[in-house]
Amino acid sequence: MNVPLLDLKAQLKTIEKELKTAVLEVIDSTTYIMGPKVEALENQVAEYTGVPFGIGVSSGTDALLIALMALDVKPGDTVVTTPYSFFATAGVVSRLGATPAFVDIDPVTYNMDPQKLETWFDQHKGDIRRVKAIVPVHLFGQCADMDPILGLAGKHGIPVIEDAAQAIGSTYPGKTGIKKAGAMGTMGCFSFFPSKNLGGIGDGGMVVTSDMELAEKLKKLRNHGASPKYHHSLIGGNFRLDPVQAAVLLVKLPRLESWHEGRRKNAATYNARLNTPGVRKPGVAYGEKHHIYNQYVISVPDRRDGLRKFLSDNRIGNEVYYPVAFHEQVCFQYLRYRSGDFPNSEYAAGHTVALPIYPELSREMQDFVIEKIDAFYAAH
Repeated sequence: MNVPLLDLKAQLKTIEKELKTAVLEVIDSTTYIMGPKVEALENQVAEYTGVPFGIGVSSGTDALLIALMALDVKPGDTVVTTPYSFFATAGVVSRLGATPAFVDIDPVTYNMDPQKLETWFDQHKGDIRRVKAIVPVHLFGQCADMDPILGLAGKHGIPVIEDAAQAIGSTYPGKTGIKKAGAMGTMGCFSFFPSKNLGGIGDGGMVVTSDMELAEKLKKLRNHGASPKYHHSLIGGNFRLDPVQAAVLLVKLPRLESWHEGRRKNAATYNARLNTPGVRKPGVAYGEKHHIYNQYVISVPDRRDGLRKFLSDNRIGNEVYYPVAFHEQVCFQYLRYRSGDFPNSEYAAGHTVALPIYPELSREMQDFVIEKIDAFYAAH
């Protein structure tokens, strides 16, 4: 049996005709930069998220970058985030000459630990004035614990940028009600990379916000700071969303909730049937309905790499998100962190593996995955 980590062809079969029609409409229109498809997607994603404004950009990485640019992050500034995420979360901070400061993750959810964030502020009172943003990551499709994070940010007057690249549609039951990822902070950033629950056929991203002034600034920044054309009040970049990607995403967005449900159903199967001793299933902080399972990540006590090879040898797709925490990356050695500074992130980097979870995954495929995990640890 072949069980890929992700099977985009299975999804394509269900929407192929609509996708090709949508792409041909863009080709026939000859509107190849921005245009009505991009505007329509911006409006629909904003409405889906529950905020007034959506600004389409060229990737999830550029969404994070442009959000920091909109806050005028510059050399000498500090941005507080976690050391366990996709590289862009911290990489964009350094690209602007600012300093990423890390706080460890919760060992169950892999998201920013609010208590450790509070400790960081207690220990860096003299540096708080330099902090221009806090960037919690909604990792693997589950929201970070936003109430205490927003409380700390509000106390110190610091904007919050939600890295929701893996979490579009996930929800958080906070003190002010249930809100979707991206709608709680100053800005929220999404990725439309093809592997995401809402993925394009190339790169794409979006920033959402409830702040009209920030929305207008983001629109300028994505187009070299120009408004009107050839009149530049800011120095921005070319961060525009491709209308072909917007057209594809407009076809997919109405199906997103059903795809979330398919992933939740598959997660429930793993949760019920994957009972290998020592294997820890994903922690669910707020209930299954709030999680979208962009990934299904298990933690194993030992022999993680051996398990991966065994699964691959049995044609079962798997992946490690992420094998090296930021503070141990070569490019961040100048920050002078040491191994052991963030033990929860280091443990996750060394002991986790993602299993197939896409909506079209069959019960037989899942049973095969579980059988092989059982077999590997029974033999060891």
